[in-house]
Amino acid sequence: MDFTNPLVYGVPCFLGFIALEFSYSKVFDKDKKDLYKKKDFISSLSLGVGSAVLGALIKTVSVILIFNFAYDLFNPEVNGVRTNIMGYKSFGYAWYFWAICMLLDDYTYYWFHRQNHMVRVLWAAHIVHHSSDNFNLGTAVRNGWFTLFYKPFFYVWIVIIGFPPEMLVVCLGIESLWQFQLHTQYVKKLGVFEKFLNTHTMHQVHHARNLEYMDKNHGGFLNVFDRIFGTWKELDENIEIEYGVSTPPESYNLYVILMHEYQNIWADMKKSKNWSHKFMYAFGPPGWSHDGSTLTVKQMRKQIAEESKNNDLTPA
Repeated sequence: MDFTNPLVYGVPCFLGFIALEFSYSKVFDKDKKDLYKKKDFISSLSLGVGSAVLGALIKTVSVILIFNFAYDLFNPEVNGVRTNIMGYKSFGYAWYFWAICMLLDDYTYYWFHRQNHMVRVLWAAHIVHHSSDNFNLGTAVRNGWFTLFYKPFFYVWIVIIGFPPEMLVVCLGIESLWQFQLHTQYVKKLGVFEKFLNTHTMHQVHHARNLEYMDKNHGGFLNVFDRIFGTWKELDENIEIEYGVSTPPESYNLYVILMHEYQNIWADMKKSKNWSHKFMYAFGPPGWSHDGSTLTVKQMRKQIAEESKNNDLTPA
């Protein structure tokens, strides 16, 4: 059964909503006249166009060579019926299979997204999306190009267990549509929906470089996995958000934006001759250093907690 990827219709809508938000902020909202900055916006759009072109090519290849190959290998036809190697009939297109596939997609998105923040070589690809100090719908299309090469491998297990590749591709497209619209400051807290959905204010937290907000809210549709695995954080309206990253590219040049963190990794790897140190600079968490010259988010939070504790114990 053939399905159309929702992003085919989503991309024109993306451009329309970006134009609408851009125009509204410039003409009608005096408080957000600087929501879009020209050079940053051009960089984001350029990265988005490049991602769309590469995505069209790579996703087609990934479906044919990875998803379809894995599906055929683990779900061969037995007497004309798709049967998983575990012995059960591969899943069809009933509504409940769509719902389960969407849930598994969301679960996988959480871990894919979280690892992009926890493994530095993956962060080097993902940092592109976070490298702007603006948060708007234009930022939503500011995607790193290199994530496209490894993302399918996080999701392939879903087709291995019996979900058709085209079903997974549709679910991935729906996830992308939801992620796009999260990148706006014009939608405030959504009441009861905040209990289970990943909302706009939660995604503002995710894009903040405030220490208390870093590495939080990795979810796609739902925030349940963030809540379960300890990475959920609600927006505190008393805290002024600073968007961006602690090691920005400081350039609007596409090459610099795409490559600057890889260059930082290479520079850090040369600081030590110890191969375990080199490995950690590439595959450890961002901020890790062998000599303590830079700290991970976890280490910084621990340091602040210890300092606060020591201050509390110091006699007045």
